[in-house]
Amino acid sequence: MQVLKGRGISKGVAKGEALVMRQTFSFLGGVDPETGIITERGHEFEGESVTRKILVFPGGKGSTGGSYALMEMKEKGVGPKALINTKTETIIAVGAILAELPLVDQLEQDPIQAIVSGDTVEVDGDKGLVKIF
Repeated sequence: MQVLKGRGISKGVAKGEALVMRQTFSFLGGVDPETGIITERGHEFEGESVTRKILVFPGGKGSTGGSYALMEMKEKGVGPKALINTKTETIIAVGAILAELPLVDQLEQDPIQAIVSGDTVEVDGDKGLVKIF
């Protein structure tokens, strides 16, 4: 097991399968809020589900509506379990807080390099830790 230290942004602890994206991501228009399927044309994971995954991505993009889209996905049971960013911006931070999803960023090692899709990962937003199993 590898433990990476970072900055906890949204509290909570979640463990699950990682989905590692190399592209920035928007929850408004980038994913179907009814199904959790990535719909952004040309995205490396277009057609894949974010449901119950630990999403690892550089950061967000798009409008503030993405915060509410993330909360809506959580309420419908199709959202991710937790988020890990290289550097979080406001839209993703607010969305994670509203949806009560653990969120960690600014890890001591680039999470996009350290984590591989399919890895089991635990995100501890309280302590700012990411465990890779």
